[in-house]
Amino acid sequence: MAAAAFLRGAAPGRGSLAWCWRLRAVPRHRLAHGSSRHGDDRAGSATWACFPLGERALVRVRGPESSPFLLGLLTNELPFPGPADCAAPPPATAGYAHFLNVQGRTLYDVILYRVPEHPDQAPAFLLECDSSVLGALQRHLVLHKIRRQVTVEPCPELCVWALLPCSPGSPGEAGRAAQLQEQEGATILTRDPRTASMGWRLLAQDEGPTLISGGRLGDLQEYHRHRYLQGVPEGVRDLPPGVALPLESNLAFMNGISFTKGCYIGQELTARTHHMGVIRKRLFPVQLLGPLPAGGIAPGTIVFTESGQAAGKYRAGQGDVGLALLQSEKIKGPLHIRTAESGQVALTVSVPDWWPTTIK
Repeated sequence: MAAAAFLRGAAPGRGSLAWCWRLRAVPRHRLAHGSSRHGDDRAGSATWACFPLGERALVRVRGPESSPFLLGLLTNELPFPGPADCAAPPPATAGYAHFLNVQGRTLYDVILYRVPEHPDQAPAFLLECDSSVLGALQRHLVLHKIRRQVTVEPCPELCVWALLPCSPGSPGEAGRAAQLQEQEGATILTRDPRTASMGWRLLAQDEGPTLISGGRLGDLQEYHRHRYLQGVPEGVRDLPPGVALPLESNLAFMNGISFTKGCYIGQELTARTHHMGVIRKRLFPVQLLGPLPAGGIAPGTIVFTESGQAAGKYRAGQGDVGLALLQSEKIKGPLHIRTAESGQVALTVSVPDWWPTTIK
């Protein structure tokens, strides 16, 4: 059997907006349906844990003016195309960015993929977003399109996968990553632009167990637990639209903002905060200790210090791990959350290894 990987090509002579997607069959390697437990033999022999992210969706933005259009809306520069040869388009590249409102607060977090293109083709991008705001993001883009030669459309034919190494930090990880990139060169496959600890992103057609040699199908809860432990927010639960501030959400740490690019919506407050050099609160990864309420911890629950002072608010999580927006000066002391069912739940804060050393 074969898995469909996609390339795109313009149709010469059909006008500047003519566009088509053609599919090419590439050899498929099935995923092993192994358990996520370390004691499972199949999981132990796997190289990659592969997670289908059904809560993520894609929007395609294409056209001769798509680059300046997106630059005026995003916090970051656009990903540059990789080197090309005469026989094939350059490899896909990815970047991370936020769309902001005029008050400088986050609307949507996106991973931006620059689709491989030949020199005679107009630029095209895929924007990965939370699926619950897919329609809202499309309307936001169309609202600001005005008369630009840009087409905005959903991309339901592709699904988003996260790939994490089963043995992170092992001596052979770099070699396995190079082999992964080589064998899947016909798909959109690129490192997660936010941090190396989040592995790789794969965009492919959903045809069941798919594409990666030496992979196992991972449990989505395992992916989110890893993400929360690494302190990486994703989607509207972690970054509520119109509420979250990009620098408090560690956008700069995740390579998601450029302080040298041209103007974009929401830039003024963000730039002023950056140049003042004072960010008193940040989104930190937290772990909850002790019995938890049956319904979990509600978003917005206040986090208290030992003396009863407010240190911040719990943002979102899964089980005993999550994210909390906390005052940086109060994270080293004992913290807790008060609940109606279990009284107090102790909370510990960690600083991810991949953050800048000046924060630790």
